[in-house]
Amino acid sequence: MTAIAPSRDVAPGVPARSLAAELEGRTRFAAVLRYATMPLLLTGVSIWLYLYVKGHELDSIEARLLNQDFLVDKLLEHVRLAGFATLAVVAIAVPLGTLLTRPLLRRLTPIAVTVANIGQAIPSLGLIAFFPVVMAQVGFRPALYALVLHTALGVLRNTMVGLDQVDEAVIEAGRGMGMTKLGVLFRIELPLAVPIILAGIRTAVVLNVGSATLGTFISAGTLGDFISIGHALNREAVLITGATLTAVLALGIDWIAGIAERVLRPRGL
Repeated sequence: MTAIAPSRDVAPGVPARSLAAELEGRTRFAAVLRYATMPLLLTGVSIWLYLYVKGHELDSIEARLLNQDFLVDKLLEHVRLAGFATLAVVAIAVPLGTLLTRPLLRRLTPIAVTVANIGQAIPSLGLIAFFPVVMAQVGFRPALYALVLHTALGVLRNTMVGLDQVDEAVIEAGRGMGMTKLGVLFRIELPLAVPIILAGIRTAVVLNVGSATLGTFISAGTLGDFISIGHALNREAVLITGATLTAVLALGIDWIAGIAERVLRPRGL
């Protein structure tokens, strides 16, 4: 009678179920560690900044700037500007990118991409300076338009790429099942394009958070006020506070966007 050799994949005496449970536990631990690393790092940086400012001997100017009310006001201005810019980009670029992939409007794609490329090619500081001149005003609105034009290309391009990469056979299968063109678009094409579209939106929101600091040059407020004032008045604590808070905010929003990207991704993709 021939002896059956033990499997090489499972150690002798270890049940397959126990090994599978151990591997699943390791996978979960790695996932938790991956998602927890960034919040822990940002918390550590925030604590360091607090201790740094607390241990710094502030003069009258620094004391007026580095107080809770002023910090919260500038943080809310920053989030408001970056948030509205991202929402506007999504509201404009995703529908436009979808329309440009339709056969009737595909011929307009080069024009739309060229316009979006202009906004991407011009430095964000140049756009921030351009819109106040054209609009004859400063503040929130010119900064908003500048950020929207600067970040629209990524979402527009990713929307078009995501829809174009959908397999024609899948689309034909949907049409064969009796779906209308709109049904195919909303039930097949857009869900399959979601991962690529979300990647473009994630990049746009991080760019908007970073570029929003430039709003300080046109009286739009934001955390950029700390950076510009700290640099102009040679107040190191103010400058470090503005730069650190901007970096923490950008990395934190990128972390949240990464989780949203994973949660909103259709199952099976």
